[in-house]
Amino acid sequence: MPVFQYEAMDSNGLEVKDTIEAPTEGEAQTIIREKGYYVTKIRERERKKKSKAAAKKQGDKKKTFTLGGVKPKILCTFTRQLSTLQDAGLPLLRSLRILEGQSKPGALKNTLMDVIEDVESGNTLSEAMAKQPKCFDNLYCNMVKAGEAGGALEVILQRLAEFKEKAQSLKRKITGAMIYPCAVIFVAVGIVSFIMMFIIPKFKKIFDDFGTDLPAMTEMLIGFSDWMLKYWYMLIIGPLGFILFIKIVRKNKTGAFVVDWLSLRIPLIGKILHLGIIARVTRTLGTLIASGVPILEGILISRDTAGNHVFERAFDNIYTAIREGETIAVPLREARIVDDMVVNMVDVGEETGALDDMLYRVADVYDEEVEVKVESLISLLEPIMVVVLGLIVGFIVIALFLPLIKLLNDLS
Repeated sequence: MPVFQYEAMDSNGLEVKDTIEAPTEGEAQTIIREKGYYVTKIRERERKKKSKAAAKKQGDKKKTFTLGGVKPKILCTFTRQLSTLQDAGLPLLRSLRILEGQSKPGALKNTLMDVIEDVESGNTLSEAMAKQPKCFDNLYCNMVKAGEAGGALEVILQRLAEFKEKAQSLKRKITGAMIYPCAVIFVAVGIVSFIMMFIIPKFKKIFDDFGTDLPAMTEMLIGFSDWMLKYWYMLIIGPLGFILFIKIVRKNKTGAFVVDWLSLRIPLIGKILHLGIIARVTRTLGTLIASGVPILEGILISRDTAGNHVFERAFDNIYTAIREGETIAVPLREARIVDDMVVNMVDVGEETGALDDMLYRVADVYDEEVEVKVESLISLLEPIMVVVLGLIVGFIVIALFLPLIKLLNDLS
């Protein structure tokens, strides 16, 4: 029967270290809790021969060369599978080895090799994951740490999997909705560029042979065509230069705050960004609180998931206010980053002790609102793109035919 080594606290707050035999880690935690102890750390103590064999087997495996971190979709699947295995009662190391064995060569497989090695060396799962920041962020590690401390790792992993699945679902919906307008815009820019660089110069040669004065619209069109022929590379350098400029500005805290503040005020798109950040932050904070993470630590982790300096500054003020004894609702109302409905729901959640549930409700409401806003934006973009393309094509046609009409009038 497996032997588990554990650390716990008794009713007086004194630390207890001991070992216990049990079929599974879950049953071991149940027996320890029945003794009146609060489990803070538990791991299976393997036999030395088995450990050496596993270490040798682990050493024989070679890592593959990879660039970047683990894709969110792959990490989401891994979390769900680990949660299922833990809920089935399998020991943690065995679960990790199963998932590592079925993983395809890549960043996740390399990461799991290192995590397994650290866990075998005596580290907890959260400590091993904290050493892999490219795969497991602060949110992930802190939730796993809370699950280990509370002896409910499988429950925490299930919540974490649900959190990541909802985030991925919303991201897929937004990405899928934006594919069509982006494709239309790309094709339209390509067609107009082709007309300007290859068709207009031929008409210019014809007009030069006529030797007549050209209308202002035609002169403007030919001038724009000449500019594109001369500075065609600006079509590539311009967008890239703008993106690079924004990244350089964001290196400075003040510049990043200004850029993020302006991005939230872009018509239509700014509102979607605002609602998406609120949904992500509230769901993160609700998940952390429900998992047993301290509120101050949860505030800091939620701040890092915002991805916007306006919200990060507001969460810094909220963190400071809570440390001084305030509730979340008061500094949240003063920050003015959310509407009164969110503030009131947070206030009620604090009063009733159901803050995590209220934050989940807020996140669900705003996720639905983001979906509605995105669909509305797409519905609005389609007629706008048709009108804009019609105006461009109409301008080109009229500018090309005006000299021909003038020439015919002169000849008549």
